[in-house]
Amino acid sequence: MGCCAPRLRVDMTTIGIIGAGHIGSALARAFSGLGYDVVISNSRGPESLAGLVDELGPKVSAATAADAAAAADIAVVTVPLKALKDVPVEPLAGKIVLDTNNYYFERDGHIDALDRGETTTSGLLQQHLPTSKVVKAFNHLYASDINAGGLAAGDPQRRALGTASDDDEAIEFVTGVYDALGFDTVSAGPLSESWRLERDRPAYVVAQTADELRDSLAKANRLP
Repeated sequence: MGCCAPRLRVDMTTIGIIGAGHIGSALARAFSGLGYDVVISNSRGPESLAGLVDELGPKVSAATAADAAAAADIAVVTVPLKALKDVPVEPLAGKIVLDTNNYYFERDGHIDALDRGETTTSGLLQQHLPTSKVVKAFNHLYASDINAGGLAAGDPQRRALGTASDDDEAIEFVTGVYDALGFDTVSAGPLSESWRLERDRPAYVVAQTADELRDSLAKANRLP
């Protein structure tokens, strides 16, 4: 967990997490630690998450993906790219949706539009969720770093994390969460620029300050 007290409104706000792998589980810990109620889901059913729920405490519960999406005021989608079609659509209408995904063709199969640099992983999620406010977040660090290594604002060694969205409210939310966990924020711009934060680019899984991250985003190539 970051070192800093959150400057967030967490009362009456539920985070729905769709996907309970390394990132999803780490985010359940992070959001519950910040005071949010968390509903987490996976493809195997709520009963498979009993151990995680017991570990993280009373602010975390397990549900189906549809129920987690319905309960969410703000959602996180952290499933393999090949499973995007299974993400509920209607329950997420109008909601901010954090996208943590990266394209691993070894896992997901080749997607021509991504291979040609014509879209982004977040763009695919936005296409699937046309009325949601998709924002890139938590995709370019290891899960183990989410709840460790945060530093106070102004520390010259404070790590920065990137984001991208077409929605200002979504950027503002992610910025607040990053800050509460002890990270600075650098925006890559609109969702169409979110590729700058993805796999095989200079920003990916490398701890960088805000200035270093801005430089990495600027020098990234669209096609690795």
